[in-house]
Amino acid sequence: MAIAYLGLGTNIGNKRRNMITAAALLAERVGDVLALSGFYETEPWGFESENFFLNAAVKLKTSFSPLELLQITQQIEKELGRAEKSNGVYHDRIIDIDILLYDDEVLQTPELTLPHPLMLERKFVMDPLAEIAPFVVHPVLKERIIDLKERL
Repeated sequence: MAIAYLGLGTNIGNKRRNMITAAALLAERVGDVLALSGFYETEPWGFESENFFLNAAVKLKTSFSPLELLQITQQIEKELGRAEKSNGVYHDRIIDIDILLYDDEVLQTPELTLPHPLMLERKFVMDPLAEIAPFVVHPVLKERIIDLKERL
């Protein structure tokens, strides 16, 4: 079993329902949800929109590999109405599920990079992650999440 930390975000539709539904589907399909952060209202990052985001972080225990977990999260996004993933161009979305950390794994494939390569630039990721995983150590930087968040 592995411990994975995921970031959730939504800025269209019924945002609270989108977040709760995504967390419930993760619990049903991926493994035990060990922690869910509070919901953080944040401004869009990387693009202009009138719609504020709700963001959260989830801690899961799972038996799936990182790439299997990615496939499941992408399927959940599609089921909830997400048309496509952002490929460097950001836009409004009904749900976004990103794998932030997976145990101490460092991985770089065309489909998935772990730890998430942009997490340290994103307050909307680090604030909820620090709430549920303040003393988890970043596997590359060897620093605690709470300390990395403080430098944002």
